[in-house]
This record gives sequence, structure tokens and C-alpha cells, in this order.
Amino acid sequence: MMIIDAHCHAGKGDGLTGPWDTIAPLHKFLKWSEAAGITHTNLFATFHSDYRLANLEVAKIVKSNPKRFWGFAFVHAIADRGRVGVLIKEAVEKLGFCGIKVHRHDARISREICEAARRWRLPVLYDIMGEVSAVELFATQYRDVNFIIPHLGSFADDWRAQLAFVPMLGRHPNVYADTSGVRRFDLLEMALQYGGPGKLIFGSDGPWLHPAVELEKIYALNLSENQRQRILAGNFLRLTANVLHRKSIPVLRAGELPVRRAIPPADAAFRDPWLPAFQ
Repeated sequence: MMIIDAHCHAGKGDGLTGPWDTIAPLHKFLKWSEAAGITHTNLFATFHSDYRLANLEVAKIVKSNPKRFWGFAFVHAIADRGRVGVLIKEAVEKLGFCGIKVHRHDARISREICEAARRWRLPVLYDIMGEVSAVELFATQYRDVNFIIPHLGSFADDWRAQLAFVPMLGRHPNVYADTSGVRRFDLLEMALQYGGPGKLIFGSDGPWLHPAVELEKIYALNLSENQRQRILAGNFLRLTANVLHRKSIPVLRAGELPVRRAIPPADAAFRDPWLPAFQ
């Protein structure tokens, strides 16, 4: 079975305030992932003062094993202002990245970032750090851009923020959530209820969280095999299908990849027909 960890940091930062901007070593983490049965990992940089350099380092890691790794381009809404389009063009055309990563710790997401995502038809994984109201703004302003909100909106275990975010999974067709670092299991169950299995994406927030622990939460949801497969691989593949198809990764015909379509509800019959081609 294909299992994609959609949220993992890699490479060195140029700060020394904590692991998040110092270094994200993968050696032990990848052994944990392999032991847990995780087959693919999506990588992006740690915090950095120059994300172009950080993205290049991540690209080298992805290139070292392209059958196992994918990458998202990290950008800073303020420090990269005026060059976001150039960075994303390079990330897609030269580095083969298939998405964008943004963090509120750096700056709030900008129109420039959203418009680059629209131009290249990329998903944006944006850590909102509890600023749930912002989701209403960018999700409605950019209905043709898919946004992935990690940690159900708050890695800091802000219950109020997560509780406010979860209903947005049902309200906005272009809003998704990754499951990394969610401590309160009842909120994961609630997210599944509001959005269905088509709106959740498995992630670990490695290398600092153990991937097997994060993966076990998905199994604990007691889903059908079909529903579980969507969370563990299918949803990520659909959101990144535009770039993955251009990279000549074996998928079905482009017309069969519903990149912009609304995801069926949890009880709808569903099969990810291209999944075997990736295994």
C-alpha cells in the first residue's frame, strides 16, 4: 500500500533559536518511516532567511531519491516579495517541486503567493498558527487554489482555533487539512465528520515527530480501506497531480485527474484509480 507523509522538513536553517530553524536531520526519521510502512515523503525546508537557498538544498535531497521524495517550495511573503513568481517558476520547472509551503511565523500569506499558486496550479500548505479567520478570506478570494492547513489550524494545541477551523473543511471545497501534530483525537474525528476522507491528508511534521505515532492516528479512525487510502495517499496525489503529471510520473490520462473538482462526501463510492501506478 502506498503511504505518503505530506509534511516533513529537511535540510539546514540559518538560525539557532530551535530545531525548526537550525537543522532537520532525516537519517533516523527515514528509518522510522520505513519501519512504519511509509513509502513516500514530501519535503520542505526549515525556517531560513533565504528560502531560495533552502529550497535548493531540499531539491538535492529530493533528487537523491526521486522515487521516494517529493518537494514543496518554501516562500516568505515579505522577504520574497516581488520574486515569488520567479521562485515558484524555478521550483516547478527546475526543481520539480509540486506545491508551496508558507508559514505565518514568517509573515501572513499574500496575494502574490496565491496568484503564483494559481498560475502554476499548485496546492499551498499554509500554517496559519491559529489565525482561522484568514482562511475565510483566501479561500473565497482564490477558489481555484487548493489550501492545505496543517495541524487543523494550530500546532500549539489551540483548541478554540482548531474547533473554529474544522467546519471550514465542509464549507470550502478548496480547503484541506493535514493531520500532523493534532493532539486531540476527537477533533480529528470531527474533521472527518465535517469534511469526509477526501479533505484530510496524512502528515507527520517530521523529523521531530515520530511518523509511526502520527500514522497510528489515521488507523485509529477505523475507516474503510478505501477511505483510509484517500487520506494516506490519494488526496495528496490529486492535489499535486498537475506537476506530477508533467514530470512524467505514470498516472492515468490527465482528464481523469480531478485537480479542481469538489471531493465526494465520505459515503460516496470512490476509488483512486491511479494509485497502483505509483506503488
